[in-house]
Amino acid sequence: MAGRGVDISALPKEVRDQLAELDLELSEGKGLGQGKEKELKSCCAPPPSSSSRYRDRRSRRPHRSGGTRDDRYRSDIHTETVQAALAKHKEEKMALPMPTKRRSTYVQSPVMNCTPPGSVGLTPSNQPDCFYFLRNSLRNLQSPDSWINHSVQGSSTSSSASSTLSHGEGKPQPQPSQPFREQCPPDVTTAAPQARDFSQVDRPNNPPVVRGMSRGQSHSGMMETADGVPVNSRVSTKIQQLLNTLKRPKRPPLSEFFMDDQEEIVEVPQPDPNTPRPEGRPIIPVKGEPLGVVSNWPPALQAALVRWGATQGKSPALTALDITGKPLYTLTYGKLWSRSVKLAYTLLNKLGPKNEQVLKPGDRVRHTYSHYFYFPLCRNDIDAGSSQVGFLLGSCSVSLALTSEICLKGLPKMPTGEILQFKGWPRLKWVVTDSKYLTKPGKDWQPHIPTANTDPAYIEYKASKEGTVMGVAVSKVAMLTHCQALTQACNYCEGETLVNVLDFKKDMGLWHGVLTSVMNRIHTISVPYAVMKACPLSWVQRVHIHKARVALVKCRDLHWAMMAHREQRDTSLESLHMLIVADGANPWSVSSCDAFLNVFQIHGLKPEVICPCATSPEAMTVAIRRPGVPGTPLPARAILSMGGLSHGVIRVNAEDKNSALTVQDVGHVIPGALMCIVKPEGPPQLCKTDEIGEIVVNSRAGGNMYYGLPGVTKNTFEVIPVNTLGAPIGEIPFVRSGLLGFVGPGSLIFVVGKNEGLLMVSGRRHNADDLVATALAVEPVKTVYRGRIAVFSVTVFYDERIVVVAEQRPDASEEDSFQWMSRVLQAIDSIHQVGLYSLALVPANTLPKTHLGGIHIFETKQNFLDGNLHPCNILMCPHTCVTNLPKPRQKQPVGVGPASIMVGNLVAGKRIAQAAGRDLGMIEDQDLVRKHQFLSEALQWRAQTDPDHCLYVLLNAKGLVVSTATCVQLHKRAEKIAAALTEKGSVNTGNNVVLLYPPGIDLIASFYGCLYAGCVPVTVRPPHPQNLAATLPTVRMIIDVSKAACILTTQNLMRILRSKEAAATVNIKTWPTIIDTDDLPRRRPPMIYKPPTAEMIAYLDFSVSTTGMLTGVKISHAAVSALCRSIKLQCELYSSRQIAICLDPYCGLGFVLWCLASVYSGHQSILIPPLELESCLPLWLSTLSQYRIRDTFCSYSVMELCTKGIGTQTEILKARGLNLSCVRSCVVIAEERPRLALTMSFSKLFKDLGLSPRAVSTAFGSRVNLAICMQGTTGPDTSTVYVDMKSLRHDRVRLVERGAPQSLPLMESGKILPGVRVIIVNPETRGPLGDSHLGEIWINSPHSASGYYAIYGEESLQADHFNTKLSFGDPTTLWARTGYLGFVKRTELLDAAGDRHDALFVVGSLDETLELRGLRYHPIDIETSVSRAHRSIAESAVFTWTNLLVVVAELSGSEQDALDLVPLVTNVVLEEHHLIVGVVVIVDPGVIPINSRGEKQRMHLRDSFLADQLDPIYVAYNM
Repeated sequence: MAGRGVDISALPKEVRDQLAELDLELSEGKGLGQGKEKELKSCCAPPPSSSSRYRDRRSRRPHRSGGTRDDRYRSDIHTETVQAALAKHKEEKMALPMPTKRRSTYVQSPVMNCTPPGSVGLTPSNQPDCFYFLRNSLRNLQSPDSWINHSVQGSSTSSSASSTLSHGEGKPQPQPSQPFREQCPPDVTTAAPQARDFSQVDRPNNPPVVRGMSRGQSHSGMMETADGVPVNSRVSTKIQQLLNTLKRPKRPPLSEFFMDDQEEIVEVPQPDPNTPRPEGRPIIPVKGEPLGVVSNWPPALQAALVRWGATQGKSPALTALDITGKPLYTLTYGKLWSRSVKLAYTLLNKLGPKNEQVLKPGDRVRHTYSHYFYFPLCRNDIDAGSSQVGFLLGSCSVSLALTSEICLKGLPKMPTGEILQFKGWPRLKWVVTDSKYLTKPGKDWQPHIPTANTDPAYIEYKASKEGTVMGVAVSKVAMLTHCQALTQACNYCEGETLVNVLDFKKDMGLWHGVLTSVMNRIHTISVPYAVMKACPLSWVQRVHIHKARVALVKCRDLHWAMMAHREQRDTSLESLHMLIVADGANPWSVSSCDAFLNVFQIHGLKPEVICPCATSPEAMTVAIRRPGVPGTPLPARAILSMGGLSHGVIRVNAEDKNSALTVQDVGHVIPGALMCIVKPEGPPQLCKTDEIGEIVVNSRAGGNMYYGLPGVTKNTFEVIPVNTLGAPIGEIPFVRSGLLGFVGPGSLIFVVGKNEGLLMVSGRRHNADDLVATALAVEPVKTVYRGRIAVFSVTVFYDERIVVVAEQRPDASEEDSFQWMSRVLQAIDSIHQVGLYSLALVPANTLPKTHLGGIHIFETKQNFLDGNLHPCNILMCPHTCVTNLPKPRQKQPVGVGPASIMVGNLVAGKRIAQAAGRDLGMIEDQDLVRKHQFLSEALQWRAQTDPDHCLYVLLNAKGLVVSTATCVQLHKRAEKIAAALTEKGSVNTGNNVVLLYPPGIDLIASFYGCLYAGCVPVTVRPPHPQNLAATLPTVRMIIDVSKAACILTTQNLMRILRSKEAAATVNIKTWPTIIDTDDLPRRRPPMIYKPPTAEMIAYLDFSVSTTGMLTGVKISHAAVSALCRSIKLQCELYSSRQIAICLDPYCGLGFVLWCLASVYSGHQSILIPPLELESCLPLWLSTLSQYRIRDTFCSYSVMELCTKGIGTQTEILKARGLNLSCVRSCVVIAEERPRLALTMSFSKLFKDLGLSPRAVSTAFGSRVNLAICMQGTTGPDTSTVYVDMKSLRHDRVRLVERGAPQSLPLMESGKILPGVRVIIVNPETRGPLGDSHLGEIWINSPHSASGYYAIYGEESLQADHFNTKLSFGDPTTLWARTGYLGFVKRTELLDAAGDRHDALFVVGSLDETLELRGLRYHPIDIETSVSRAHRSIAESAVFTWTNLLVVVAELSGSEQDALDLVPLVTNVVLEEHHLIVGVVVIVDPGVIPINSRGEKQRMHLRDSFLADQLDPIYVAYNM
């Protein structure tokens, strides 16, 4: 209507709404939905002769508001095909759990909500020689060419996804959703196919015991899965749905090539013997018709312009239309010639100072509106590929840029007024070419026009698949020959009219609409895209008004015109001699051509005038269909098997109609050319007649080279095909076109795709455009924009994986998006027989764009891999497409006994893996040993012999001394507490007493007060006042489990225990007796208790393990003395020494160092509570410097706090005088594998402050023995080895070199303490293992714990862990099982005694390991990989649930990055650990629980996840 001058604002609102709706569709671009129509019937029956189907649909269409989409843009035929393809999946409808997303995460701005792609108006000049300057940033950029930039490649599945059902079956009726039954989760770690029937699943009779629950934990409010795992029903139902989807067998089956005794490898499955193979004879090159010799053809293209300008000066050359579609002005050949002369004269004579010549013939000029180079500029130069274009301009030595006045004004300027220097561009001189700026030459000046030669005429840029921009140089003779060939093939005549809808600056629009038109004096009507947006029928109206004989369009122009058709009886297309379809080579163009013909045949359109063609930037026009003779039958179409095409062979489809591909021919080879088909990969070997290959062309009418790239040029422009023996078939060079196709009957050329869109997955070929077309057939109108879908492949785990990215509509709901993605997965799986790896939806206008507005595939792929895509919805499907995983390990029954293994190791020359610390010996005289038999006696002895010696100094956050304790002060304080226990607590000897104190000296005094009173102290971390609901239940549980008779605490904590807030969490009325020890009277106990035997319990050590188990161990007085003596000997602790402790003093070795060691050894301990570091990060390090501390002990959490918090402030600290050169030993106390990366980072960061790299080391302890290893002050340096991770998964140790693939660095866990013996044992056979073998670490030591403190006295568990004997070797020694895997390696280093040093390497906790696919994984290894995947991952944790691997990642960046992490996490775990992640959970920082030792509480995290208590940002369920 715009073409008829109708005022749109005067129309009714309903009409304006529908026009706006149409405008939105045009801005999206592609008419690919029509590209999926099935053409099987059209091959067997004549096509419908009327458009009644479209009229009926229009008459039945209900009215819709402007904000919705109607049925104009979908085809019932292709919808039926998709329904048929999805019918196989109807039993599993919506069996997939929807991702969980925090509602506030993605709130789109109002602009984003109301601005679809393409709605940002371009600003075209009124003149055809101006390019569009885009004034908005790239995020709002949408050039009209983006509508077709990827639809050009098309979809090979046009017929498949839109076929009618073979038996007349209608659309499948939606099945009522069945409630999910409680089912047994399948073991997704095995390759055995499982039944599809989800209704009957047998429950196991004996569900395993859950170790994560305490005895008293109630099962109320929990549901139990089939394997007995209690879970909360809110989340488990969703995960159960996920498990249901994984029950179907994978296709193809996993290849069984894994061997247990060899290195794990991944191989390509053996080829299927039923794979179709080419069987025809080698193809014979196809020759085009001879290029005719016409006497009046000009010697150069410029000569044609001279001729028409002189003889036909008033003949119209170009008619430009305004924005309403009305003719704006007509440029005649006379004006075109005169203006060209002015421009040439100005360029050659008027650009330099004093009119000196700065441009010579042959120089390269960058035309911002002409056909040399063309691309849009955008403000701030945000374009994804502009730097590559700048590199091309620089390599071409471009120095001038021609533009128009209006474009120059819109270019971004610097403050000085000069044009901004674009990123990567050479320095350019900008020249305005409007007429008023051009100089008219004298009458005697004429431009020199030489005969066409091999010099470059122009350079046209193209973007490769890898994202690089290359310039294809076209010589003058090639340009002329190409125009001659097109003239002959299209039978162009002088003076005829051509309507051009394409971009006239490159490709077909340039070749036909400018060059060939000038050669033949053709009148070109240029219809810009701005006009097409306003009136899609404008080009049809121009054909009718001007009686045009030729129209140059693309499929989307046919689609738009057909959609906008309104029974215009006055429109006639009888004058058309050729309707050239520029992208007719794409298979999905078939249905667009047929549908257009159906509608416009009654308007005089003849079937034989539709002429598809095949082109490429390198070969230019390859083939074009000649206009046929009226009445003759149209060429036949090929109905091919998609399965055959994926293997590169041509097979007629006769079985599965859903996987058939209908392609039309693109006519014969261009005149004067020679063409053949070669293999797309490897040497250019000739294909067979039934084989798909790349089309190569020999012709004078093609590109000559990639400018400045001789190496790439040789591989593309100088290809010589070879036969099956590898011998060249001739000496004529061919040019690779990048088109994939074959030669059909009658030498007709068929194209099935492009090399750029080829995806090689598991040895099969898939075309990206085919997948786009299938996706678009799944009714995307409510979810995504049709023209904004990108398909590419990424290499993950030794194969290519397909990724689909689409722009989502702002008004699409989460459920609609998820439903659409699920159906796309099923459709592609059914039709193409390939699984998608990932499907992502991004907000509108966010995909990177090419210069013409299309999707920049390479940049999109790079953003996906780098985590910069920022999707709003994502679906990962690794379970269905990753089929090359090794076969799961099947554990074989142990056929040989431990004795045979031991003998075998000895025969092989391997020593038994055991090590021992030095002899504990007697380090004091007998009198001292007697006094130190009990720690309480040691304190009394020190109070008598050295009463004023300061044992403890407590610092606050400011580094000031809060309190101190000398020997006598500590003794008297302990006496007061013992008296209070006797009087107020009414406790008896042997009762358990809970010590509830913040870190400080009060805790130490209370401990010795309990020993004085004969009670057993139990140290408990106090609850957090701001988080009672989470911390108080743990306190209550320890109090209940330990059966405490009394609680010693401070006034503040006593008030908290009895507060209303505490009452809301626990029953405060049932607390034991609570004694406030802040203000006790000066009283002494009647007597100080002395235990009758050293084997009596000294204290209970309670701790929550990383597996979620609350365990309390009994530590005897003998063990306390032996442990303190061992630490004193290892660390050389004496009364004159000072140490600094920054540890939590509630359990393990931290408690021993805080409360026990100083009293035993007499050294002074400077106590730094770790919580104080939160308010003063440098506190610990400044204390070391201030007090000149030689030995310090800390936790990993303290070290990490310093590394992250002040690691970048070393210069400031150094300026303050902080010096760490005094530190001889910095020991990290932990019960885990040493964190090598953290300790190395700490050493490197603080090296400038004088910290010696040798100073940092680790200690190792466990529940059964609190201190096994500690570096100490003497002995060799810490050793580091590199082991193969794949071998570790098989419980083996294979040492490799540093930097080897899949290598894992392990640091020695400190030197074994005096008196400790270590042996490595097979945890199953309980027999000793050889050196460098992985096994469980067993300990024999006088300071091992006496046993677990259990309510019901589980003596079997106690005996298993604390009194275990080897099954062979030394059957008399009693060992304690640590529950940790490790190995012993004899090093070349010498210990203090001169013997070779045996190093103990801890690998991980046996309870924490994950059993997946029959292999043993350590969570820390997977977490290290995950944390390395993206800069925004602050911390991560993994756990399993019903054989699914769950990864929880803390997001430190913007929530916009949340969904970017899902594919990166999945990729890195698959690549490095050969595991498929089941669930990815993105949470806020600080969500992963960490204990006082800096260890992750993975089971607590697991329980919180199953109880839906994490408040995640996003939860992705990988299918």
